[in-house]
Amino acid sequence: MHLSAYVMWRLNWIHPFADGNGRTSRIVSYLVLTVRSGFILPGVPSIPDQIASDRTGYFEALDAADAALRHTGAMDVSKMEELLAGMLARQLASFYESVGGRLPEP
Repeated sequence: MHLSAYVMWRLNWIHPFADGNGRTSRIVSYLVLTVRSGFILPGVPSIPDQIASDRTGYFEALDAADAALRHTGAMDVSKMEELLAGMLARQLASFYESVGGRLPEP
């Protein structure tokens, strides 16, 4: 999760392209997560689709990582990690439910 969060933040921070930096960082981050897991992650919507549908948390996590670097000189992508972890849980829970699983009531 940490590497995926770092890749998403760092590609946005470097901003290597004139257009498409966010889309690129989201898909590369998801690719890293998929490769590290060793299999194609089941469930929909995928993490990139969840971010595309509501970018608020994504922008807040990017801003938090930028602020940490600016103020302390240290890298801190913990908010991005939390965001991605929650989105991964939603994605996997949707797969679980699609095969007949029932999640406990909150």
